[in-house]
Amino acid sequence: MADDDYVYDEATGEWLSAAEAAAKNAKPEARDASGNVLADGDSVVLVKDLKVKGAGQTLKQGTVIRSIRLTDNPEEIDCRHDAIKGLVLRTEFVRKR
Repeated sequence: MADDDYVYDEATGEWLSAAEAAAKNAKPEARDASGNVLADGDSVVLVKDLKVKGAGQTLKQGTVIRSIRLTDNPEEIDCRHDAIKGLVLRTEFVRKR
C-alpha cells in the first residue's frame, strides 16, 4: 500500500490516509480483568463467584471456562459451561488461563 492512498470517510466528511482508516475500523480488543488480550478459543478462569440468572446456579471462583468466543461487544464473551449452555460473561470477571 502506498503512502499517498486516501479513503473518504462518509461519517466525518474527511479524507483519511489508508492507515488511519484501517485503525478507525479496527475491532476493539477484548481484555480480561488483568488486562490480558483475549482471543477466540482461549480458556479463562472466573475471578469471583457469579450467580447465573435463569439457571438458578452459582459459578464458583476458579471455575475454568474453555473455548470462549468473542462478541461484537469487547466487554462480553460467549462461552459454554457443562451445566449452562449459551452463557455470556463480562470480561471484568474472568482472567486468561
